[in-house]
Amino acid sequence: MATRKNPTDDPLAPVTLAVGQEDLLLDRAVQQVVAAARASDADTDVRDLTADQLQPGTLAELTSPSLFAERKVVIVRNAQDLSADTVKDVKAYLTAPVEEITLVLVHPGGAKGKGLLDAARKAGAREVACPKTTKPAERLTFVRSEFRALGRSATPEACEALVDSIGSDLRELASAVSQLSADVEGTIDEAIVGRYYTGRAEASSFTVADRAVEGRAAEALEALRWSLSTGVAPVLITSALAQGVRAIGKLSSARGGRPADLARELGMPPWKIDRVRQQMRGWTPDGVAVALRAVAEADAGVKGGGDDPEYALEKAVVAIARAARSGRASR
Repeated sequence: MATRKNPTDDPLAPVTLAVGQEDLLLDRAVQQVVAAARASDADTDVRDLTADQLQPGTLAELTSPSLFAERKVVIVRNAQDLSADTVKDVKAYLTAPVEEITLVLVHPGGAKGKGLLDAARKAGAREVACPKTTKPAERLTFVRSEFRALGRSATPEACEALVDSIGSDLRELASAVSQLSADVEGTIDEAIVGRYYTGRAEASSFTVADRAVEGRAAEALEALRWSLSTGVAPVLITSALAQGVRAIGKLSSARGGRPADLARELGMPPWKIDRVRQQMRGWTPDGVAVALRAVAEADAGVKGGGDDPEYALEKAVVAIARAARSGRASR
């Protein structure tokens, strides 16, 4: 999610920095400025330029006072690629920005072009951070915020299923949230996500893992075969199985505590704590050990230690599902 680094967040600040490598968030940061400018003046002149289009002297032309004092937004994309002479122009402008003009500098961050970033920050530019989302938890946070922004309610399981089925592309995730919000009344749950994204959600490696650690062997095997038939890499499935079993082990060794406290201690989101608590019924310490060995054997089989990766995965899924029921069987 794009975050603002200014206590006073005015999209019409003289200069806005959109910094990061997440294209959707960068585009939204730019769109927010343009929308605010057009809300203030419907005739706002918007100039959207790449670094090579902003030649030395161009910024001075674009920001020269107008007879009618019209509002203008000047967007400079890939600001890290500006020529040295143009950077001098921009730095000079930062010291005396023109009223009624908003300059937006889009920059990926990093070392290249850092001098311009530093100068803009020193000049008090408004900054919007648009970092690349690399972790599932970050994508879940993004999905939840998208539903909230649309005034819709979605269960934690629905948000997880959407991330599992769509993947890491924020544009696709945002589009899916928008579609579900437009088409579905009431709370959006996991079943609804499954209906809309049949095949994709069912093929998820995490669906295989969830069914296995819940002791639902037949459903886990069905999900596994579907995943493999749709091209999911076996190594992703072993990784998901490992995460699922380790989560059971971590939570079973933790004693009491609120989900929020356990989340901090174990490095899981609170909703995940609740879900794993439900999944761990029937597990024993011995069962966790057996399941971890099964995952290790499957991992070796998938990565070249065996001739049949599919069989290695099926064997692991069955072993994990049996381990999940070992505590119930002993009662």
